[in-house]
Amino acid sequence: MAAQCIKSNACFGGIQYKFKHASRELKCEMTFSVFVPGQAQASATSSSPSPSSYPVLYYLSGLTCTDDNVVQKSGIQRGAARCNVAVVCPDTSPRGLGYPGEDDSWDFGTGAGFYVSATTSPWKEGYRMDAYVTSELPAVLAATPELSPHLNLKKASIMGHSMGGHGALVLALRNPGMYASVSAFAPICHPSVVPWGKKAFGGYLGDDEEAWRSYDACALVSGYSGEKIEVLMDTGTADEFLEEQLRVEDLVASAAGNDRVAVTSRMNEGYDHSYFTVATFVEDHVAFHAARLV
Repeated sequence: MAAQCIKSNACFGGIQYKFKHASRELKCEMTFSVFVPGQAQASATSSSPSPSSYPVLYYLSGLTCTDDNVVQKSGIQRGAARCNVAVVCPDTSPRGLGYPGEDDSWDFGTGAGFYVSATTSPWKEGYRMDAYVTSELPAVLAATPELSPHLNLKKASIMGHSMGGHGALVLALRNPGMYASVSAFAPICHPSVVPWGKKAFGGYLGDDEEAWRSYDACALVSGYSGEKIEVLMDTGTADEFLEEQLRVEDLVASAAGNDRVAVTSRMNEGYDHSYFTVATFVEDHVAFHAARLV
């Protein structure tokens, strides 16, 4: 079950790793990236690993992305090093399963797993990103010797961008107590009613309206009764997908009156859907989570 390290780079005093492993849930070889603070200095000054154990922040990426996007474009490592938080970045879907239609469009199939566990054929066999992120990936982290001594997997938060923001929101709301906090950049907040979400849910979940609701942040937040959780969202007023695909205001309205969920939604003048926006606010988000992972 342990993953194989295929690359490591010193970064902001820590180490940025890339791993691969055979996924039971996704039926293919998967890659993921992990930033561990402090390990570069530790390896330079000692022959034994640092005993430090860091809380874990999962970052879920958006449509068409891989685990490389946030690692190479956002500078998230700077804030993680300052806050002593490890960052785990999975890929966005299985790869190369060969299902009919898997590579026909950029917003469904490869690179667009939508963080659901599919229920329709053939997608239910391998498109199980929910189960992968919440169950299999933590077990792989715990079994990987380069990582397990340095990760406190009992303390975790989750964040994401766009489709990954949707994923972070729904995985936190579906699993009360699993994550200490959740945040998102430009999240798809109401997927049941927007084109991206309707296409993905129709393909992966079929016509089951209850299944759609179970992966819709607006439906989940209105009925959430688990442990209290704080949500931070940053979205740009110049985001080209704001009205048609994101519907951020719907989540704010759905959460109103539910004292189990505290939502802070910041609309940032002039910012768009790109990683320039993520890079601008990512250190705020890391600090937000670090304060809740103590």
